[in-house]
Amino acid sequence: MLETGIKGHQEITVTNELTAKNMGSGVMDVFATPAMLALMEKTAFTSVLPHLNEGCGSVGTKVEIEHIASSPVGMKITCDSELVAIEGRKLIFKLEAYDSKGLIGKGTHERFLVENVKFQEKTDKKLL
Repeated sequence: MLETGIKGHQEITVTNELTAKNMGSGVMDVFATPAMLALMEKTAFTSVLPHLNEGCGSVGTKVEIEHIASSPVGMKITCDSELVAIEGRKLIFKLEAYDSKGLIGKGTHERFLVENVKFQEKTDKKLL
């Protein structure tokens, strides 16, 4: 059952593949903002997955983040999420990302609950 207060946690290590230079979001060998965003979405998504009915999932619809500090290759990054509001099918998460020196990013993320098969079928019809 979904209720506010559900928390998520993920950890990764910055690799060359996750740098701004390699992800096309800059020229530096630092943790890329798109990589931080992906980590934040994964943290929120996976936190609620065990609480959903079979065949149901969630899709990301809105993200507002700040990337406030850089992290070098080799540094461990952690991300924490908390489900702070449920508005019908809309889930709202608070997000924070850290490296070993402190906060590197924060923001909010909205996801919508969907029936996986129905959602995929509707999306696939765009190809017809």
